[in-house]
Amino acid sequence: MTYESEIMAKKGEAVNVSLDGETVIEERGGRSRKRLYIVIALIVLAAIVAAYLLLTAGAEEEAVDTGAQAPAITVVSPGRTTVAGEIVATGVLAARRDAPVGVVGEGGRVVSIPVEAGDWVRQGQVLAVIDRSVQSQQAHAASAQIQVARADAELAQANLDRALQLVERGFVSQADVDRLTATRDAAAARVQVARAQLDELQARNARLNIVAPSAGLLLERNVEVGATVSAGSGPLFRLARGGEIEMLAQVGEEQLTKLRAGVSAEVTPVGSDQTFTGQVWQVAPTIDAQNRQGTARIALSYDPALRPGGFATARILSGTTTAPLLPESAVLSDDDGSFVYVVDAENKVQRRPVRTGMVTSEGVVIESGITGNEKIVLRAGGFLTEGETVNPRTAGQ
Repeated sequence: MTYESEIMAKKGEAVNVSLDGETVIEERGGRSRKRLYIVIALIVLAAIVAAYLLLTAGAEEEAVDTGAQAPAITVVSPGRTTVAGEIVATGVLAARRDAPVGVVGEGGRVVSIPVEAGDWVRQGQVLAVIDRSVQSQQAHAASAQIQVARADAELAQANLDRALQLVERGFVSQADVDRLTATRDAAAARVQVARAQLDELQARNARLNIVAPSAGLLLERNVEVGATVSAGSGPLFRLARGGEIEMLAQVGEEQLTKLRAGVSAEVTPVGSDQTFTGQVWQVAPTIDAQNRQGTARIALSYDPALRPGGFATARILSGTTTAPLLPESAVLSDDDGSFVYVVDAENKVQRRPVRTGMVTSEGVVIESGITGNEKIVLRAGGFLTEGETVNPRTAGQ
């Protein structure tokens, strides 16, 4: 081995000697570098795997944290319910047949009023008496005129009878008989005229009394003793014929189309806890152009608690309907109208406009906007915002 070979061997280099004596040098470090590259590659791969696992774990933790931070919200799926149709309306109570009573004669000074508001009266009963002292004297004079005319008629008849007896003897001509007959007929006619005049005066005097045109409940008395009344004085009394009362319920244009005469209704006067059962007997054929409402007239039996002029609330049956029924807490409203919050498949809150119907003891009928299969936020909707992630929980869990 040469000196160079020895030196290279000391440095760690491989020395090979050929058969012909030549020295071949190989680097021992080649294999070491390969092993180093492999180790570095393994380390990089391990670092990549560790980074991936770290990122995945972080995302899962973030998702867990997000789920833990999402508010727990109670939701319901209402489905569809068959509900008895009901229309709620307000209106005033009134006499079903309101009969104003006033002066029908020439009038005069009121001397007596034997009735008070709230009294039941019969047909023809005197409600007020008007002074008739002058008219009574005129009636007496007319009665005397009848007596005078009757006496003249009797005298004319007697003259005619005597003339008829003398005409046969020739003492009285036929012309005289005819004249006496005409005188007798005129006297008899004057009796009839006098009698007719008396009847007229008596009829006028009878009209001085203000009487009830029919039996019923006296609602108002607008006159006092001593007042002077005439045909232009207006109604002095108001009478509810038969005591029948009705409610004039104001119903929206759309709801009015659902009503028919004969359906039942429950009427509750304002300030009262009593409910009275009635029946719609007439639905208005026209709509008020100002408020787009019509009148449903509900007939009611008399009761002292039903006072004409008072306000009342009516619940009118209008058939049945099948629709989602939500608790009132689930239905919100703002300037844009009524709406509910629906939780979608990603647990995000979405606003859904709805059209509400009648309100029952079980909830609010939703006429359109949802099918009933959605997850509807039951409560706390006013604290949510659209797009917010929530943790939905079914009611009852």
